[in-house]
Amino acid sequence: MAFSKPDIKFVIAPKIDVPKKKYCRFIRNGIKYVDFKDPDFLLKFLNEQGKLLPRRLTGNSLKFQKKVARSVKRARHLAILPYVSDLMK
Repeated sequence: MAFSKPDIKFVIAPKIDVPKKKYCRFIRNGIKYVDFKDPDFLLKFLNEQGKLLPRRLTGNSLKFQKKVARSVKRARHLAILPYVSDLMK
């Protein structure tokens, strides 16, 4: 009885897509001031319920995330943006 190698099939790890590197859009575009009077721009940093998106999703640096948060709070105080909303976008 001759010994033959069985067909061994190795499980290959699935290819994992490398996510794009996140960048701070403020540093990339040279924006130094976040205007609280521009609600269309600030809506990019809010989700459907009106909550601020975290840095890990937006890609902002710490410095500009704080400026965005401050601008959103000022816009809410002046009734430019709502505090809470259903399906804002």
